Amino acid sequence: MSRLGSLARNPWARGALVVVILVTALLALWWRGPQWDDVYHAFDFVAWRWIVVALGLNLVSVLSRAISWRLTIGQALPDPQPPFGRVFSAFGIGLLGNAVLPARAGELARVAVLRRHVDSGPGTSATLLGTVFAHRLFDLFPVALLVAFVLLTAKIPHWAVTSLVVVGLVGLALFAVAMLSARQSGSSRAHPGSAHRRLLAMARQGLAVMRAPVAAAAAILFQTVGWLLQLLAVWAVTAAFDMGVPLHAAGVVLLLMNVATVFPLWPGNIGLLQAAVALPLVSYGVAYTTGFAFGLALQALEMSVGVGVGVVMLAREGISFASLKAMEESEEAEEEELLVEMQSESDERRRTRVAAGR
Repeated sequence: MSRLGSLARNPWARGALVVVILVTALLALWWRGPQWDDVYHAFDFVAWRWIVVALGLNLVSVLSRAISWRLTIGQALPDPQPPFGRVFSAFGIGLLGNAVLPARAGELARVAVLRRHVDSGPGTSATLLGTVFAHRLFDLFPVALLVAFVLLTAKIPHWAVTSLVVVGLVGLALFAVAMLSARQSGSSRAHPGSAHRRLLAMARQGLAVMRAPVAAAAAILFQTVGWLLQLLAVWAVTAAFDMGVPLHAAGVVLLLMNVATVFPLWPGNIGLLQAAVALPLVSYGVAYTTGFAFGLALQALEMSVGVGVGVVMLAREGISFASLKAMEESEEAEEEELLVEMQSESDERRRTRVAAGR
């Protein structure tokens, strides 16, 4: 077991596993995929000006969502607050990390980058992780609006309904836990001597925006604007392929893209995502191969925005990609140390209760 654990922590072993899975997925896609000739020729008549429009919309969407995170951070950290430029850099690097690192490690990467620009006292990482958690929870509101829009104007495939229900229930449960944790933040300060309590207090402090209705509403608004811009970007790509589909078809595509990437079976779920997008577009009179090509263009566009912004922000921060991975692993190690400390304190309290009972 220890040997398996060391292999799991080895970056070369993890990288090799990712490569093997990706190559296997690409070979299966090539063998069982669509008529590649038709997919290739679907790009012959693309109106590239619409691709440029979609690129611009995605960039503004990133800006809007970064503002949302800045508002969340503003309620959690004491003065002096990190300037928006540094928050945007960390957010962009997080997008890069999510695009090229496994298991959405970009969320840890943006915490590690921003931590360099704030007072790094004990528990700062826990607070910043709390802000990331709150920021991700704010996605529930635009997603609910998108689901309602699609349900009222279009039809969601049956296979996606179960995933949406599961994700929705989990999201609501997490939101309820976050609200309760945020409201209990005051009580955790009553135990200043406990590292466990201090850690919980710092993590709950990251959820402070939940106790500030105006700031929370503003953060949700900017997050919703980000999703709206993404929806318009998807519609712009449909215009680039001259599909002639209504806006609610773009809503179906955006929704299914997010459903297809909830459970990452391999990097980017390449192939699965395109099939998930192309199949429902057939009912709008779009050829499956054209829909597949559209899915490839859409995923490439979104990844290029994340990678492009992230690379520029890495240069701005003076960080190499190798340093970014090291920072992300350092955050993981710190989390593990905190968990070990919490577990040891829990064991000590249990032994004390047992001794007292005797």
